[in-house]
Amino acid sequence: MFSEMLQGLLNSSGQAKAMQRYTQMNNYVNSLTGQQAIVKNNQINLPPKDSVQSFDNVLKSTAKSQFGMLLKNKAAEKVNASLYNPGIPSNINISKRPSKTEILGIINEVSNKYDVDPKLIEALVKQESGFNPNAKSKAGALGLMQLMPSTAKGLGVTDPMDVRQNIEGGVKYVKSMLDRFNGNIILALAAYNAGPNAVKKYDGVPPYKETQNYVRSILANYL
Repeated sequence: MFSEMLQGLLNSSGQAKAMQRYTQMNNYVNSLTGQQAIVKNNQINLPPKDSVQSFDNVLKSTAKSQFGMLLKNKAAEKVNASLYNPGIPSNINISKRPSKTEILGIINEVSNKYDVDPKLIEALVKQESGFNPNAKSKAGALGLMQLMPSTAKGLGVTDPMDVRQNIEGGVKYVKSMLDRFNGNIILALAAYNAGPNAVKKYDGVPPYKETQNYVRSILANYL
């Protein structure tokens, strides 16, 4: 007897919760479809079947924007969407990185402009940056031809990271070193690396291991 009574209570409790949950879900669906269900004394009187929209019809008649609102957390409505799209800072260059072929084309054009052998500039760029226009050294040298900011400024370069400006500034500097050392490519390269004063001081390639290896490497790719 006790077990039958307990089972009856459990069943009635479960039914009550199920009925309560069903009522909540039914009312929610009715709020979406515009239909009204009457709930009284745990008895549900539904509208006639022919007046109730099927779930498929609800989906078809609901705009995507409206349907999305049903899935969205209400708290998210107050989120400022602009926080997720802050834009691109003005100091970031998003222009397409030029290909090596394009870089070689600019080198050829600018070298001919200043009457410098394009092959020499190609070998120098390979040594300086490996044809990486975004290269930056620990010392602060920038771009394909690794121009120091102060040197770039003196050469009229306003943006050392701009490929054409960087190449033009670098070629102008190589030309000035060639003119200064009477067309001697070895001394011009040494001056590009160590500075013209060091070349003048030692009356030749300075006894710096870095500079000597630098000149040797470029000549190996150039000759």
